[in-house]
Amino acid sequence: MSGGTLVVSRAVNNHNYYKQRIESKGIKNVYVTDVDRDGLNSIIYKMKPDLMIMGARFYQCSTPYMMGVIKKEFCNLNMAAVCYDDYPADLGMYFIVNGVNSYFNMFEGIDQFNLGFDKILSGKVFVSEIVQKRIAVRESNLIPAIKLSQTKLEVIRCVCNGFTKKEIAENLYLSPSTVENYREDIYRCLNVRNPEELFKTALRLNLVTQDELVFCHRNHALKPYPKKQITGGRNDFKNKERRN
Repeated sequence: MSGGTLVVSRAVNNHNYYKQRIESKGIKNVYVTDVDRDGLNSIIYKMKPDLMIMGARFYQCSTPYMMGVIKKEFCNLNMAAVCYDDYPADLGMYFIVNGVNSYFNMFEGIDQFNLGFDKILSGKVFVSEIVQKRIAVRESNLIPAIKLSQTKLEVIRCVCNGFTKKEIAENLYLSPSTVENYREDIYRCLNVRNPEELFKTALRLNLVTQDELVFCHRNHALKPYPKKQITGGRNDFKNKERRN
């Protein structure tokens, strides 16, 4: 098959509704799925859709990054991120920065939402007014997310295993300043703010697995150190004699 509209959503119970709504606009060959990552790429390869619509929360806070990765793989694919509930405008902005063609959110008004749907289904582009304003204000500082390199994936694994910046540098033979720069890039790409959010996101995106959360730095030691307990001394021997 070739052409048509691909809808990607975790809301499996709503798949029939999405399909019927789009088909009611006269669009044929509508396919709805909740498959992600490599499975989704396989569907895109086979279907070659004219339009892909993805729920903005499909990969939670990292959907802008993951859609950017798909855009690099399928450069000519028309992509739209759509949200039915509250979604941070700054994250919405990064859909467009990372190469997604359209973004709109029902929370910004039902009329704008319906207009956005009609636009993208007719092959046009639509970006919500709030996101357009965010881009206009911050345009000089916006940098598209890049695909995470193997070294940055190793940094992610170390962070998720609780390594400090110094320990990551020693483990990967990098300078502490390089580790800090990598961490900033990783946080920006995945739209996370701290190691805790990175941990949850890395597991969700399968950047690390449960089996990889078993490593300690080679100089790992308990802190504070446990107090020494001195036993078997002369006084202990005398006390034993008295008890006997």
